[in-house]
Amino acid sequence: NNMSLLIPAKAGTLRKNGYVQIKGHPCKIVNLSTSKTGKHGHAKLNITGIDVLTKKKYEDLTPTSHNVLIPEISRDEWQVIDINGTELTVMDEDGNMREDLEVDEDSELHETISR
Repeated sequence: NNMSLLIPAKAGTLRKNGYVQIKGHPCKIVNLSTSKTGKHGHAKLNITGIDVLTKKKYEDLTPTSHNVLIPEISRDEWQVIDINGTELTVMDEDGNMREDLEVDEDSELHETISR
């Protein structure tokens, strides 16, 4: 259940270079702008973010007083030990191994790793 990795927060508390879930995508915030208070009394926040996984750009518009979801993001570094076709064997700094990862054969990552 991925919902446990999402934390609600008021849109008005977002900051550039922070993270937010936009249209179901975990994004790093690259731009925030606030529009004037509308006829219903809510200032709107225009959020532009880049998906941390695909690098695709997403935008959202929400009242600053409304809740948005903040993805809990952590980054771990793993060293590629072996590549067999599309299957990767990787190891972290503590020596833990993973062999359950695959990389698309047509991807730039596969090309880089295979060198």
